[in-house]
Amino acid sequence: MSKPVDLGSVKEGSYIIIDGEPSKIVEYDKSKPGKHGAAKVRVVAIGLFDGVKRTLVSPASANVEVPIIEKRSAQVISITGSSVQLMDLETFEYFDLPIPAEQEIASKLQPGVEVEYWRTMGRNKIMRVKG
Repeated sequence: MSKPVDLGSVKEGSYIIIDGEPSKIVEYDKSKPGKHGAAKVRVVAIGLFDGVKRTLVSPASANVEVPIIEKRSAQVISITGSSVQLMDLETFEYFDLPIPAEQEIASKLQPGVEVEYWRTMGRNKIMRVKG
């Protein structure tokens, strides 16, 4: 799920979809319009799920998609190999997610711990350990 916005209205730290991947903007440069033509925007963003750096250069008036991100809470039920079994604290559904690549998050995962995970575009990712 996403919504369209003007590229000129997004800013650093927000999320947009580049090449079908939700990405966090880490660099945003806007050039002034010249005698002919519109202002151009150069965006550098890092993929939320894959960590790949992506660049987008486009007119400021161009439309881009902004992902709708649901921030939810879950409890760690068990850790097996490279995945974590979680239970959503609102719907009580069980699901598995891969252990995050970020070492600071992965080192704190234990059964019984509460985590915040993000759900967007049909995919989930553990973003932080609560408490």
